Parts: sequence; structure tokens; C-alpha cells
Amino acid sequence: MQKYSIFSLAKNAMSGHTKWQKAWRKPTLKNEYDVVIIGAGGHGLATAYYLAKEFGITNVAVLDRGWLGGGNVARNTVTVRSNYIRDQSIPFYVKSVELYEGLTRDLNFNMMHSKRTMIDVVLNYPKMRELRRRQLAMDIYGSTYEKITTEKVRELIPPLTGGGPNARLPIIGGMVHTDAGVNRHDAVAWGYARAADSMGVEMHEQTGVISLIKGQDGAISGVETVKGIVKAKKVVVAVSGHTTTLTETVGLRLPLRTMNLTAFVSEPVKPLVDVIVNCSDLGFYFSQSDKGELVIGGGPDSGQSFRRDIKQHVFEDTVGAMLELFPSFKKLKLLRQWGGHLDITPDASPIMDETDIAGLFVTAGWWGGYKAIPAGGLTMAHHVAKNEPHNLMAPFSVKRFKNLAYIMETGTTTAR
Repeated sequence: MQKYSIFSLAKNAMSGHTKWQKAWRKPTLKNEYDVVIIGAGGHGLATAYYLAKEFGITNVAVLDRGWLGGGNVARNTVTVRSNYIRDQSIPFYVKSVELYEGLTRDLNFNMMHSKRTMIDVVLNYPKMRELRRRQLAMDIYGSTYEKITTEKVRELIPPLTGGGPNARLPIIGGMVHTDAGVNRHDAVAWGYARAADSMGVEMHEQTGVISLIKGQDGAISGVETVKGIVKAKKVVVAVSGHTTTLTETVGLRLPLRTMNLTAFVSEPVKPLVDVIVNCSDLGFYFSQSDKGELVIGGGPDSGQSFRRDIKQHVFEDTVGAMLELFPSFKKLKLLRQWGGHLDITPDASPIMDETDIAGLFVTAGWWGGYKAIPAGGLTMAHHVAKNEPHNLMAPFSVKRFKNLAYIMETGTTTAR
């Protein structure tokens, strides 16, 4: 793998940047692999990387029906945090944040990781009690969360001029999560792909999987793709939003529902906010990118959907909520918008497990799965390689739904 540095940048500048080594190969698809990973997004690529790096399993093919990094990993608001409430969730996301902070060095690819801090703006006392409870749980696992006054909230967020004493919902305080940050979503995908490729993992774009294939013994035996059948004794499904589309081809039903989650970006403006702002009471959050754009997210569609664009009423609800606290933003123009379809479990926690079909692994149910990519990839690779779950992922077994051992995670969403 070519080493990226100031020296290689200067060297290649002499040739007009025409002699850079390709980031990853485009090999011919083989008939059989040790592991096939369906989905060249964040979780699929991270799993492939850690399989090679941590466990020496390199006879791996990552298949995607589109292009590498073109799915949900490119359709999110790039927020990284660990302010969850459940004992099962917090250590998992603490590990993921830790891995993210070292990813630029580990992958030799600039993630532009910026430890921004997230501020939860609180408008009612039940929410404040819930966040204080979350703070006490987070303290156990070393994740940072601290209550601040209304005055401090306004000091840290200068454009926050709404929510005064006479407002419909006055601001009563806030919570600060200093571990939160943002980075480059495309760099996460490209960095993992490049590093995995250097260890022998193969990336196959435009190689859609039509169905999974079971052997006579009932175990997974491979996949049928648009380029033919590919055999493998282990298959990982990492295709957020389309998990059930594939698992149902072998008669496997999972407790998942696909929904659309949208985001949008304003025109670039001068620096206004250097933190991530979240207000779950109203249902919106945003941060300002390095280019000056406000990257804004809200709640999901109210019903099941495979859309990849935005519904007008969702946009209006989110903007209307944001303008209650930031009335000056009404002057901003919308630059672009997008949607991603994600599959959601009944308890809003993910599924990471080997299914009832031996050799078939699923990583799904990620509501805001971007923040979980490093830990998700590491723990799934462990399960595939060792045939036993990593201690951080063990609670997220699909079997929890058989005995109603739900992990009800309110820390996943801005939805009211």
C-alpha cells in the first residue's frame, strides 16, 4: 500500500499527480472465497479490514450492487458519539469513538476527524431527568456527559437566540458530550477499502447479489450474483435497508422494518457554530462543516419506506423546529438534500449475530450506524473468525427477540 505523507504528495506533484498508485484493485471475481461480505459500505468494509488485520483472513470478497461507499455511508450526517443509556450500548460506542479517533493513523488516510463536542438543548424537565440518568450510566463506562445552564448553552451556541422565557418551549438547560465529533464519511469507506485491499481482500463493485444460497445441510453455501454463483462457507449481510430483501431468499425472517431517514445541507456561510447541536425535544440536530454548510438532520419518515430522497413534510417539520431556536437561519438557502433507507428493530438497537442458518451473519438494525462502523466491523470480524460473539456485540443477538429481552435504546434518535 502506497504511503500517504507530505513527502509522497510533494513527489507526485512533480508528475502532475498522474503516478499515484490506485487505491484498490479491480480483480476478476473468483468462484469461491472463505468469506463473502455483501455491502461495500462502512460496516461491510470495516468487517473485511478487521478480518484481514486482526485474524489474517484475506480470502474475502466484498460485493456491492453499486459503487464502493455509495450507500448509507455516504448518506448521513457524520456524527460520532457515545451518549447512550443502556449498559449494553455505552461500552460498544465508547469503543467505536476510540477507534475513530485513531483511524487516520491506523489506515494512513486523512479522516479529518474533528472532536467537536455535542450539546443537547433541553426544553422540558422530563427530558432533563432522562439525560441526567443517561449521564450517570455513561459515567460508569468513561463516556463524558455534563449538565450545563441555559446561559452556558447560549454561550457555547452563539446563534441560539430563540427559546427565551416567553417562547412556546423555553430552554431550561443542556447537556455537553465532549467525546462527540465529526469526520469525512467518504474517507472512512475509502480508507477501510484501501487498507483491506492491501492485505488481499477483493472489492467487487457493480456485482449485485440476487439471492443467498443454502447447501443440502441447511448451512449457507454461497450467493448468486449478477455475474454468477460465488461459493463461500461464511456470508456476512451488511446492506442497511435491504437486509430482509436478501435474508428472505433463504426463508429467514428478521424483526426489521425499513424506513427513510433524511438530511439536508444549507449554503455555505461564515463560521457560526463549532459544536454539534441536538434538540430531541423538537426533533432536529445540526453541525457546521469545514466548508461552512449547515448539515441538518431530523426524524425519520413515519412509515416504512425505501425512498432515497426527502419528503416535503419531513423537511418542513425539521426546518420549522430548528427555526424556533434559530430564527436567523430562515435566511439560509437549501443547497442539497438526500435520504437513506435503514432497517430498524423493535427496540432501536442493532442485530449483530450469526443467524439460524449456519455461516450466515447479519449486521443490521442500525439507526445512525455511522458512529458504530469501527466497533461494528471489529466485533463482527471477531464473530466470523472465532465462531463466537465478541463480548461487546454479544448482547445484540437476534435471539433476544425470542424471549423479549429488548435493549430499548432511547439514545439513538431525535424523534419525539
